[in-house]
Amino acid sequence: RGPRNSKWKTVVALLRRRLNVKTPEDHRHKIGRIDLLNGDNEPPPTIEEIRAWSDSFERLMKCSSGRQAFRDFLKCEYSEENILFWQACEDLKVENNPSVIEEKARLIYEDYISILSPKEVSLDSRVREIINRNMVDPTPHTFDEAQTQIYTLMHRDSYPRFINSAIYKRLAQLNNNGSSGSSRKESAT
Repeated sequence: RGPRNSKWKTVVALLRRRLNVKTPEDHRHKIGRIDLLNGDNEPPPTIEEIRAWSDSFERLMKCSSGRQAFRDFLKCEYSEENILFWQACEDLKVENNPSVIEEKARLIYEDYISILSPKEVSLDSRVREIINRNMVDPTPHTFDEAQTQIYTLMHRDSYPRFINSAIYKRLAQLNNNGSSGSSRKESAT
C-alpha cells in the first residue's frame, strides 16, 4: 500500500499543478465536516474503481476520491459551488442538533442560495420559494428539492464532460500504466 498510496498522491499533485487547481486546504468548505479529499486513512482508488466512475454518476458520487476528482474538474469549469452545495446538504442531513441544523441551514442559504452570494447555485423560482418557506423552521431536509435539482444538473451537464476530461483520462491512464492499477485484493496477497 505504501508505494501505491505515494504514487496516487504524486499523480493528484501533478494534475492539480497542471490544471492550476488550488491546494486541498483551499478546497474545504467552512461548514462541511466531511473532507472530500482522500485522507491518509483511505487508500487510493484502484483502476477498477476509477473505471467504475464512468459507469454511472452515482458510483462517482459515492466514492470520496471520485467526488474529489469531479470537484477538481468543476473548479476548472468554474462550477465548483454545485458539488460544495451538494456536500453541504449531505452534511446537514446527518445533523440532529436543532441549533446546529439552524446554523448550517443559514450558512448554506447565505453561501449557495442567496442572490448576493458569489457561489450562488442555479435554481428555478419554484425551488427557491420552497427553500424560503422551509427556512422559517429549518430541518435536515430544508434543501432536498434544491439538492436534487443540482445533482441532476451535475449528472446531465458536468458529468459527461468530466468523463471525457483530461483529469479523468489522466487518472485512468496513469493508474493503468503503473503498479497502482492492481486491485486492493491483489496487493494484499
